[in-house]
Amino acid sequence: MHIVVLESEPSTKRGGQELSLFDVCRGLSQRGHKVSLIYAIDGNLLKQYREFCTCVLQVKGYSISRDKPLTSTFDLLTDSWQAWRKLPKVANTIIYINQYQDSLFGSVLALVRKVPLVCHLRQPRPPVIGWQRSITMKNIQQFIAVSNQTKLDWLKSGVQKNAIDVVYNGIDLETFKPTENLANLRQAWNIASDSRVISYIGRLDKVKGLETLIKAFELLSNSNPSLKLLLAGKPVCHTSPEAGQKYEVSLKQLVMDLNLQKYVHFLGHVAEPVPLYQLSDVTVLPSLNPEPFGRTIIESMACGTPVVASRIGGMPEILTGEFKDGLSQPGDTSNLAATLQGKLNWRRQDPSLSQRCREHIYHTFSLNKMVTGVEQSLLKVI
Repeated sequence: MHIVVLESEPSTKRGGQELSLFDVCRGLSQRGHKVSLIYAIDGNLLKQYREFCTCVLQVKGYSISRDKPLTSTFDLLTDSWQAWRKLPKVANTIIYINQYQDSLFGSVLALVRKVPLVCHLRQPRPPVIGWQRSITMKNIQQFIAVSNQTKLDWLKSGVQKNAIDVVYNGIDLETFKPTENLANLRQAWNIASDSRVISYIGRLDKVKGLETLIKAFELLSNSNPSLKLLLAGKPVCHTSPEAGQKYEVSLKQLVMDLNLQKYVHFLGHVAEPVPLYQLSDVTVLPSLNPEPFGRTIIESMACGTPVVASRIGGMPEILTGEFKDGLSQPGDTSNLAATLQGKLNWRRQDPSLSQRCREHIYHTFSLNKMVTGVEQSLLKVI
């Protein structure tokens, strides 16, 4: 099988969507399938893609711009033609897009090559899809949703039930694992052994509920003077870089207004998050909008660190069984504080929780299961 993958920006700095696609592509390549990549913007994963991809091509974009409709249409058709010429002529080829927004370019390429088009649904269904995608999404033969809730959301757009497979995200358990020496790790990060550490790892965006988290932390810090809150990430999904910077400044101002400067630390983008998961007592994903999945949840739990997340979107499908007590009401400051408080002292009160977290991920959210699920969905359309 030859999988032609569309990824706008192959980068670790955007979020779990890009990381999960990279893991899928590398896993499929290791199973003997050919993978080719078409991208628009250079990213820090590009070098690693080149290590296993049969062909790597850059294009100007995947859609028609409202500002420059004629130019962008010409570029799209030209790039599609060039891709058709340069891509290997291999039997059993599939066009595989990582988000519905890329369905126009994917459709054109699939029609030119006369091959199937598959779309991974990693985002919530938007209120308005837009005419470009509404038309071109009809050319998609198979969808892959990252959770049952995501599948339910997209069924409302008219997609047939049997056209959507659910494949949970998975991670490499050799990469994400507990530390062998917590004391040394915390010392390296200049964190006292008696501190309690809450961490958030993700984009600094309004929908992530960071204001709720900071206010909940204030409630907790009143009775936990050794508590620390570490915020790792940069603004990404904003109308402009300036808007993103303005939002980050507003978060820092909120910290100052609450007099929490000594306890709340902004780390910026953390390229290697594993040590941060390992040294934390709990990680938190306080999203206000439905997260289709929540990759940071399984990354943290694979490292042996429990998670608190909003009871919304696909996150309740991860925090099941005994881990349901880590779910909180989105936007509810008091409820988030209480839920976090219940997790802070597990190292002393329930030390085996770390192993149970990891076992939960091993059984349901392994990298091998994800790659197998995607592989089966792709083979269905061959």
